[in-house]
Amino acid sequence: MRVTTRTTYWLEHAWLDTHVEPGVAVEVADGRITAVRTEVPVPPPGAEVLRGLTLPGLANAHSHAFHRALRGTVQVGSGTFWTWRELMYAFADQLTPETYHALARAVYAEMVLAGVSCVGEFHYVHHAPGGTPYADPNAMGEALIAAAADAGIRITLLDTAYLSSGFGEPPNTHQLRFSDGSAEAWAERCSVLKERDHARIGAAVHSVRAVPAGQLATVAGWAEERRAPLHVHLSEQTAENDACQAAHGCTPTRLLADHGVLGPRTTGVHNTHLTDEDIALLGGSGTGTCMCPTTERDLADGIGPAVALQRAGSSLSLGSDSHAVIDLLEEARAMELNERLRTRTRGHWTAAALLRAASADGHAALGWDDAGAIETGMLADLTTIALDSVRTAGPLPRLGAETAVFAATAADVRHTVVGGRHVVRDGVHTLVPDVPQALARAVEALRA
Repeated sequence: MRVTTRTTYWLEHAWLDTHVEPGVAVEVADGRITAVRTEVPVPPPGAEVLRGLTLPGLANAHSHAFHRALRGTVQVGSGTFWTWRELMYAFADQLTPETYHALARAVYAEMVLAGVSCVGEFHYVHHAPGGTPYADPNAMGEALIAAAADAGIRITLLDTAYLSSGFGEPPNTHQLRFSDGSAEAWAERCSVLKERDHARIGAAVHSVRAVPAGQLATVAGWAEERRAPLHVHLSEQTAENDACQAAHGCTPTRLLADHGVLGPRTTGVHNTHLTDEDIALLGGSGTGTCMCPTTERDLADGIGPAVALQRAGSSLSLGSDSHAVIDLLEEARAMELNERLRTRTRGHWTAAALLRAASADGHAALGWDDAGAIETGMLADLTTIALDSVRTAGPLPRLGAETAVFAATAADVRHTVVGGRHVVRDGVHTLVPDVPQALARAVEALRA
């Protein structure tokens, strides 16, 4: 006989998509919201009290967990995206299923401390160095799924096809462990992965330079058959655009469109250097856009045309990508502030629109349409922001959304609830006792 677990959370202030409501009781059973009651001025007896502003759990739609080991290291000196990539390969070479689990567990715990309840892991380190499969060909992916469970976060494992180093070029030495040899072999391997309560399986094309054009349809078909999300790095660098033009006589976006990759379940990550035709293709097909502003500025990638993409019909989500910082509030703020710098005008998105990109639209991009809103029937994922820190004290509570987006940081996250479970309580992770120490040990293991 199944025992139903019931909890009531009392939210001092709640963002209910369009406005901030004081005194909200959220009833939860078996991980889902069963009722939302407003005008509840005091906590009901036995309720868990969440003081501050409570938002839906945040969705980090684009992550490479092992890139967290690069923080600080890649800030020495100067360079380009391509020189940064060489340092990234050096850390990738050191990963094993055991060290990857330890690092990802710590990184995902850092995310939950930052209010993230769901992560999209763009996963391409599949095999041992040299390309030899592990005894379990999905040992690395399974390590990430287990790490997410241990950290108390939902995950969409975006298993990534990565087959070449460039147009017509075989994988280089570092990339051998990324490659399955062909899209068919990739599909066979990742078809073995199983979804779990906290984990869903999606697909990814690393980029048009990493998957030969003739094999793009195989990856897209795998995702379509399973109704799974499909992500792709797209036009992050002008060099990729130039190489695609030389090889195929078209932009990367047009190449993806011609091979059936674009569509409502597809998300282009970055979408930085696009033509007007590219924007129309993405918007017209319902393909989403995941902006990663803190990584895009860290790598000097450029500022993507987010406003034009959204107007064309491309929904926006946000990701921390290389984890220069892990702070979805900063990603939301940066998207607006980048656009202000580019255009020298203010107010391209409301705070509510930016929060939707960081929550509901991010979850949708990861295949979790039942998360990202404080509504009956949705997954009970909640993030509470302090309204009394040195950053957030002062504004009226009814301006909580503006305060969260334009003043708060990840350090102001007080509580994170995932599936009704209180994973972060008063700023402390309840499953990973010392997250900074876990991060330090995991990164040191890769350096050793």
